[in-house]
Amino acid sequence: MADTRLPDPLDQARHCADAALGMMARQDIPPQPENFSVWYAYVSGRNPELTEAINEILRRGDGFGPEVNDALFERFAAQGPERGALRELSQRADETFRRLGETAATAVTGTAGHAAAIEAAAARLDPPPSPALLAELAEILRTESRAAAATSRRLEQDLAASARELARLREALGALEADAATDALTQLANRRSFDAALAQAVGQAEYGGRPLCLAMIDLDHFKRFNDRHGHPLGDQVLKLIGRMLLDGLRPRDSAARYGGEEFALILPDTDLADATALVEALRQRVATRTLTNRRTGESLGQLTLSAGLAAHVAGEGMESLLRRADQALYQAKQAGRNRLARAGE
Repeated sequence: MADTRLPDPLDQARHCADAALGMMARQDIPPQPENFSVWYAYVSGRNPELTEAINEILRRGDGFGPEVNDALFERFAAQGPERGALRELSQRADETFRRLGETAATAVTGTAGHAAAIEAAAARLDPPPSPALLAELAEILRTESRAAAATSRRLEQDLAASARELARLREALGALEADAATDALTQLANRRSFDAALAQAVGQAEYGGRPLCLAMIDLDHFKRFNDRHGHPLGDQVLKLIGRMLLDGLRPRDSAARYGGEEFALILPDTDLADATALVEALRQRVATRTLTNRRTGESLGQLTLSAGLAAHVAGEGMESLLRRADQALYQAKQAGRNRLARAGE
């Protein structure tokens, strides 16, 4: 089953994260979640407009001050409720880093104090001390050793607590990024994620000489279904269609909810003949499925879909590929629906 969120493979994600942090360090950009989300998207090539905006700033040599960083985040990363969540993550990260700094400062001060006390005691060993002085010095060493051990334990506990908090922050940031790329209803990739994935796929096809096909899919007469059975059942149908699409895809393929009852499939390393077979099988699977209201047992009839398919050609950008697939979808609907049309035919 294909992954609906279009995440990077684990090794690529780690590479992108390391590269993003490295570039942020070279540009003196604070390692806050908001800034990280922008630069992770930049190095992973997910947003062509963001890439061009940052490249232009780099070309001009303007630098990345707080105002520039905030502007990049507001324009390319902040999306509705995600903005507040990222702000909260940023505040939590700042607080965690502040505590780490205080812990380190306390450890340095405590260690220096213990070392000074021990050094002063050692200085009293010359000339050779009396038995009474030896007993006093031994007590000083015991006291300072216990204090040093207590400081070490507190430092270990504080660092462990900070590490746990940073792990929670990383997890929360990853979940937020996943939510930002996912359609809430179907759990497929959303339009924003689809645009980034298609741009990347077109780039790989263009520069790697690899085949690529794009399918645009629309449920036939879905408004009529909603009017007859209601939007709650319509939403359940959209979820079902999303699962059926995924079940028919391969791991390298991507499925997205393009908008409303329209879906999109990105099929990399796939020529037109193989893409035709795959999409046609999906169309037939949906057409032969009888829908039933699980709560009442009522038959809801059948739904069909129309699909438009286009194969990438050399030198073609994503806008052109998308337009040709959409035109093929229009041809399929004009020809009677419940069918697949291929661009140029």
